[in-house]
Amino acid sequence: MPTKTTTPFRESSRTLPDERSCTLLKTLIEHYIAEGAPVGSRALSRFSGLELSPATIRNVMADLEEAGLVASPHTSSGRVPTTQGFRLFVDFLLTVRPLEEEEIAEIGDSLRPCPPQQLTSNASRLLSQLTHFAGVVTTPRRGASKIRQIEFLSLSSTHILLILITQEGDVQNRILFTGHPYTTADLAESARYLNQHFSGLDLEQIRNRVRTELHALHGDLQALMTAALEAGSAALDNEEAYVISGEKNLLDAEDLAANTRRLRELFDLFEQRSSLMRLLEHSCRAEGVQIFIGGESDVMPELASLDGCSVITAPYEVDGRVVGSLGVIGPMRMTYERVIPIVDITARLLSGALSAQRPAR
Repeated sequence: MPTKTTTPFRESSRTLPDERSCTLLKTLIEHYIAEGAPVGSRALSRFSGLELSPATIRNVMADLEEAGLVASPHTSSGRVPTTQGFRLFVDFLLTVRPLEEEEIAEIGDSLRPCPPQQLTSNASRLLSQLTHFAGVVTTPRRGASKIRQIEFLSLSSTHILLILITQEGDVQNRILFTGHPYTTADLAESARYLNQHFSGLDLEQIRNRVRTELHALHGDLQALMTAALEAGSAALDNEEAYVISGEKNLLDAEDLAANTRRLRELFDLFEQRSSLMRLLEHSCRAEGVQIFIGGESDVMPELASLDGCSVITAPYEVDGRVVGSLGVIGPMRMTYERVIPIVDITARLLSGALSAQRPAR
């Protein structure tokens, strides 16, 4: 299935240059991505396939510069693409290169069905390894998690390990500090009662019913179960919003490493999380792959620290319902024709793996 890409936030309203200008702009950007240096008229004449005089090429470059699509970083005649130039390139001029069957199989082997937390971590690492940039995956949005099983394990006279297993297959462990010693029989009785009466409910539903249904148990066990439910709620509510891998790869990206202030702002964005989450949540509401160029800070000012970067995202699903998004963060000078299908295929295969490991209803 071909990769579908969309323009973030709004449809591009830019008027395309004429065909000759588009060909030269495409050639310039492809050469700049490959070489990382300003592109002169001689290289454009050689690689564009157009039989144009150097003077004609210089005139076209002057028009593209006036349109804000290229810039001259130095006094030399070479040009580099601007953020607007990259935007036009990915929206209209880019030809995406499908992945080889062997590459798709390799991604599939890394995303075999397993617990959701492990799958999202695997996907994040995989995106980073395949692109040599930072890979990010939001944890599945699922509303209130329903509990499949609760267990207690005595660690000492006043320390108990709470084990929560959700219907999605996630496992959460929390240590309860109790002021009262519980016997093995007490712990077994409490776990049996909770599993028999409340399995299949979320923690809020369990708490509401516990207030009226625990009168059959003596006070010490009521206190234990109340503490367990509070700890369980905290465990599930405090799950990481997203998993990010390979941030250090950005230190090796020449375009970013040369600007330490920009790098510091970018890593602050990773730590802050809320702004990046807004971008990733926007991707959940879109269809197909989205490409954010230079932070799109004119629409999302808090993403100004992504200036100089590109973010390629795609939503993923469970049983046909979008539950999260994943993506790659790297410099604007990246091989979009390769990174886009990697993001797209990873999202599709993650969707399949998450759906396949869902328990039967």
